[in-house]
Amino acid sequence: MSIASDTITEKSGYKLHVVRTDKYKTNTLVLKMKAPLTKEDVTYRALLPYVLQSNTSKYPTTPELRSYLDDLYGAGFYVDVAKKGEYQIISFTIDIVNEKFLSDSTPLLEKAFGLLSEVIFNPKKNGEAFDSKTVSNEIRSLKQRIQSISDDKMRYSATRLVEEMCKNEPYALEASGNLQDLETITPESLFAYYKKMLSEDEIDLYVIGDIDGSEVEALADKYMSLQEREPVRLPRETGKAVEKEKEIIENSDVKQGKLNIGYRTQVAYGDPDYYALQLFNGIFGGFSHSKLFINVREKASLAYYAASRLESHKGLLMVMAGIENANYKQALDIIHAQMKEMKQGNFSDEELAQTKAVVKNQLLETIDVSRGLVEILYHNVISGQDISLDEWFAKTERTTKEEIIAVGQKIQLDTIYFLTEAEVQG
Repeated sequence: MSIASDTITEKSGYKLHVVRTDKYKTNTLVLKMKAPLTKEDVTYRALLPYVLQSNTSKYPTTPELRSYLDDLYGAGFYVDVAKKGEYQIISFTIDIVNEKFLSDSTPLLEKAFGLLSEVIFNPKKNGEAFDSKTVSNEIRSLKQRIQSISDDKMRYSATRLVEEMCKNEPYALEASGNLQDLETITPESLFAYYKKMLSEDEIDLYVIGDIDGSEVEALADKYMSLQEREPVRLPRETGKAVEKEKEIIENSDVKQGKLNIGYRTQVAYGDPDYYALQLFNGIFGGFSHSKLFINVREKASLAYYAASRLESHKGLLMVMAGIENANYKQALDIIHAQMKEMKQGNFSDEELAQTKAVVKNQLLETIDVSRGLVEILYHNVISGQDISLDEWFAKTERTTKEEIIAVGQKIQLDTIYFLTEAEVQG
């Protein structure tokens, strides 16, 4: 019995993914639009979904659009922009009550399709330009979101690590765009990019819920009209060797130092040793029983937080720690020591078993909500793989200590970034 899987149908210009499940009380539509991260397009793509969600031709003001959602038994509508590997992904999500639970016969699933179609294909416009007031409002909002990154020092330091570590690589670009390019966007140029995006992006539509597959396909055919395209697929590239380790120390008005360390793993989602890498990260710094948490935070009391995470489609492992400014050298030494311990296999069978259980529980928690399930399934689209959740669980369970040690040998320190209040000796 499959935990969760999607039935995929090739349509004109997009793929339709149908996930039939009675796990959720709502039906969910998620449209994902994917294109390579580029400096020319990144800010257009960061702005565009927020302009589209503000209003449409049929619902020309935001209050009118939101009022219509309220009429649909409080349907939810969200947009998001993210980067996965060296792709920038725009998501449109509609959550709507499953009509099976209603006493009346309102065709809510069809109304959700109709609204998604209206948002994507019928924006509020003026000739070959978006509505100028909408664009200026959303430019102002995006500007505030970009500026807020530097106010959140934890996020700022993580962003700066990536900028330094991946200099001259598309992944260095921030998915929310940049202020310089934002100033140059006009309603006309944004509309021109919108048309380009609709005709060139790799598009996937997920429909999840207690639904009838043939009805979903009929609704998709009725409401989704896209031209054929050959989406750009980037070569899988995770094997960038580290030529020279970098150390960057930046001064700022911070009471708590932010230490971020980036490693190249040479492994990405879909690779045979990805499961071993996930477990390596879990034991090293991914969870509350990890070496970083116990040794840096608990035993040495050096960090307010200490953890690690993977960027599964770029092959990066990142360490984040909040420390007293004076503890930089000591914290760094302990983190290096924990990485060495991992590479030497100095972890117990109990730690491995616990980490396998936590990885499995984390995946199950993610798919507890339909949008989380889509994110799990979408890994396959980004990577060009076809890995089921059942396979993910089975391969994780079968992974041996030796395989984790072997994957550890591939991991190379690339960049150390420290955001601190004062000059650091060291």
